[in-house]
Amino acid sequence: MKNSVNGLNARQLAMMALGTVVGGSFFLGSAAAIHAAGPSVIVSYVLGGSIVFVILYALSELTVADPAPGSFRTYAEREFGRGAGFVVGWVYWTGLILAMSSEAMAVAIFIHPWFPGLSLGLIGSAVIIAVTLLNLLGAERLSKLESGLAAVKLLAIAGFIALGLFLISGLINANQTGAGELLAEPFFPGGIGGIAGSMLIVMFAYAGFETIGLAASEARDPHKTIPRAITYTVTSLVGLYVISIGVLLALIPTASLTTETSPFVAALNRQNLAWAGNAINIVLVTAILSTMLAAMFGLGRMIRSLAEENHAPSWLKDAGDIPKRGILFSGVSMLLGLGLGSLLPQQVYLFLVSSGGFALLTTYAVIVATHYQFRKRNGCPPNGNCQLPLYPFSSWFGLTGLLFALASMPLIPGQGSGLAAGLALIVLYSAIFVIKERFSTKKNSKGTVDQGAGGKFLRTRSLEPQVEISEELAKCPDSKKKEDHSSSSAGHHPQRAQRGKEDTEG
Repeated sequence: MKNSVNGLNARQLAMMALGTVVGGSFFLGSAAAIHAAGPSVIVSYVLGGSIVFVILYALSELTVADPAPGSFRTYAEREFGRGAGFVVGWVYWTGLILAMSSEAMAVAIFIHPWFPGLSLGLIGSAVIIAVTLLNLLGAERLSKLESGLAAVKLLAIAGFIALGLFLISGLINANQTGAGELLAEPFFPGGIGGIAGSMLIVMFAYAGFETIGLAASEARDPHKTIPRAITYTVTSLVGLYVISIGVLLALIPTASLTTETSPFVAALNRQNLAWAGNAINIVLVTAILSTMLAAMFGLGRMIRSLAEENHAPSWLKDAGDIPKRGILFSGVSMLLGLGLGSLLPQQVYLFLVSSGGFALLTTYAVIVATHYQFRKRNGCPPNGNCQLPLYPFSSWFGLTGLLFALASMPLIPGQGSGLAAGLALIVLYSAIFVIKERFSTKKNSKGTVDQGAGGKFLRTRSLEPQVEISEELAKCPDSKKKEDHSSSSAGHHPQRAQRGKEDTEG
């Protein structure tokens, strides 16, 4: 862990989160959200930012109290048992696989006009293979590429806002009459149901913000730095999203937007600025590739973490600095996810976004529930560091908002299949865990396998999510964990204690 002098400051943490979040789910998926809510999608982005604020504070409060390397999966396992840790870990990994499959499809949609002879599936597969191979180069080389791509995606939004404002003001195109398109449509065409139906896509556009909470152990004076970084991140994200969507709605009618074309490109093309649309397409491709590279970086390490805790097959264990087996396994799984989405050719992207978004939002709901349980059982973290304002009402607001977004999925065509896929994932992994534990119990009775007790924390290695993370973060050694003083854990699990000791010494 870095000391307080050399750690990350609030601005660095905020930039890391901003670079991670913005991807195809915003640049392309925002069309689906606009179709659902119309101009009132602006309200959806503000509401989504408020929920993100609660989740970030909950996660960072847990992390500052104890920067465990397994992060939210570790905390869920501590509060709700081994089954919760297993299901949350695998559902989150699967959600990222489906999410990155949707990002690959987004890249394919952007590139397809340049290569009309190639199918979307072939282009998307080539992108996934390229991202997988680049991750095998290691963190040192990958981090240099990531830093440049992260800046590109933020400049893309800022550039669109600036160009759009010039168009609205009439300085570039005299045919544009102010915010005509935005004023010509009803603000709440779908009512509350429209806002509800847009929330999944909107929340998915914020995915990746958990970087700040996970990097808390690397922060300079985290008790002060983390709250500031959260404020910077949420304010910047909500500001960029709301302003860019507002500019977009002023340039093009919502009825003309489709999920096959970026709404930003469509708006510029409608203003006879095809050159700007092509430039935005190029920028968007680099932005999405940045998100995919960062996600694959975390996916490989997540698989290794699960394997080391016997939550995944032993052949996925990899002792090297680069988790090659986890990366390759995740790459192959991503290709399968892309193929699965292709079974619904009319709404491929929306299906992948919906199923991946369900998994990620479920994980965020677990984060809020875990924090609520933690505070209810322990009170404030050490040193009275209660960061989440208005607890427990803010926790109820965040959890209700997330459940509301999940429950509203059937309101949008195409999201119903994603909801079914997400629920099936939870049932599937829950069943796998039950079968695995029963099998382990039988072997444990013969003294061959150590069986963990529900509710007791089993020490894990670092479990990184889909984030753009620096090399220093990737190589940061595990923090020392608090010893579990439960008599049942000490008395009934000597193998676990010995394994934890050997792991720490290693």
